[in-house]
Amino acid sequence: MLSLVVDVARRPTFPDDEIGKRRAEAITATRQDEDNPAVRAVESAFELMYGAGHPYARKAKGTPASLERVDRAALAAFHLRHVVPAALSLVVVGDVRAPRVIERAADELAGWTGARPQPAVVPSPAPATERRRRIITMPGKSQADIAYGFTTIRRLDPRYYAYWMMNNILGQFGLGGRLAENIRERQGMAYYAFSSCEPNVAEGPLLVRAGVDPANVERAVAAIDKEVLELGTDGPTALEVAETRAYLIGSIPRMFETNQSIAAFLQNTEMYGLGLDYDQRLPSLLEAVSRDEIAAAASEVLRPDHASVAIAGPYEA
Repeated sequence: MLSLVVDVARRPTFPDDEIGKRRAEAITATRQDEDNPAVRAVESAFELMYGAGHPYARKAKGTPASLERVDRAALAAFHLRHVVPAALSLVVVGDVRAPRVIERAADELAGWTGARPQPAVVPSPAPATERRRRIITMPGKSQADIAYGFTTIRRLDPRYYAYWMMNNILGQFGLGGRLAENIRERQGMAYYAFSSCEPNVAEGPLLVRAGVDPANVERAVAAIDKEVLELGTDGPTALEVAETRAYLIGSIPRMFETNQSIAAFLQNTEMYGLGLDYDQRLPSLLEAVSRDEIAAAASEVLRPDHASVAIAGPYEA
């Protein structure tokens, strides 16, 4: 990892042949995404949730047109502006002694300079006031993919842990929470069904994903509506709260199974300023969440009449 940091910091060379190769690879990847119903559904849901001008609505890999505009001058300017010591957090995990790592890092990075970049400001999305729906018809595909979402909260919001537990109940616990139990197990409509909730530096998405036979699209959307409405209206059961709390706390050790996962946890902790004792405090933070707080989180966000729904595949309304 240290050698990679040194390379990035001290060797900002951008040969034309390498830029051309990487550009071609990136353009190929974006065109593959354009032919992927799951990617198209998610990208469309983000546009509906955030609005076309919001940073979170941008395609993560860019577009062929935007990639064509990236040349050596653009890369060098980006490097000069953003790849600077004040923006660096270095995590080293493994069978190494801390003093030796600090000494080596100081030696390797000595003389690296650069002005502190301005912090990125991500605006809050406009609150949803109605249901939005988009269909991307893609003939010849074997299944339709549904992305159904809401904007939620920022990562440092005190309600984060209630939202985490609420999402686990909705679409994560066991083989996929309430969503998979209904849509996949009981009704047999979905190849997959789950939800994710990702608060970020701005209000992150809660996104329900499902892959279904095109003939089952409307039934699947109705089933998602049902589970979302019921959890948002009635809140979780006491048993669901107890089981999801035990599951999440019991899963914490899995975050530290590999050097890579430990490094990712520490980088995330550093990014949000959670403190070096965060791993020790995390179980008690989950223990402190009440059933009422989870119900309040569900009530705040799980409103089918405000959902953004994108459907991509061999389907027409």
